[in-house]
Amino acid sequence: MQKSVLVLHGPNLNLLGQREPQTYGGASLDAINRGLTDEAAKAGYSLQIFQSNHEGELVDLIQRHAPSSAGVLINPAAFTHTSVALRDALLAVARPVVEVHLSNIYRREPFRHHSYIADIAVGQISGFGPDSYRLGLSALMHHLNTVTP
Repeated sequence: MQKSVLVLHGPNLNLLGQREPQTYGGASLDAINRGLTDEAAKAGYSLQIFQSNHEGELVDLIQRHAPSSAGVLINPAAFTHTSVALRDALLAVARPVVEVHLSNIYRREPFRHHSYIADIAVGQISGFGPDSYRLGLSALMHHLNTVTP
């Protein structure tokens, strides 16, 4: 049976390719999702992919889809630094989580240095542009294949 991974993109990531390319790069969200889908398929995984600008909708997506997923790959974007609700939703579904960011949040403004997700995640990858997603998915699938029963 094929394992599924829930992929969540937070606020403003729908504007990738247009928004601050010097910080986030030129790749669109669709291009990132296509690359992730291809990588997952090669490893025998399927993806459920969603993007939302709304915190409550992301919480609903976690509650609805994570229970049927082996793990969660999430770029919470700005909610990284503000959302106890996303943290609590991820804790409630008890699935392995990998947090990713296109930019290195620790080389940016001080308010971006804190993540409400990092300490509950298997790991965090940031600063590699779109490759952060690919590296994060690879790390999550490796974790699911070797650590998670």
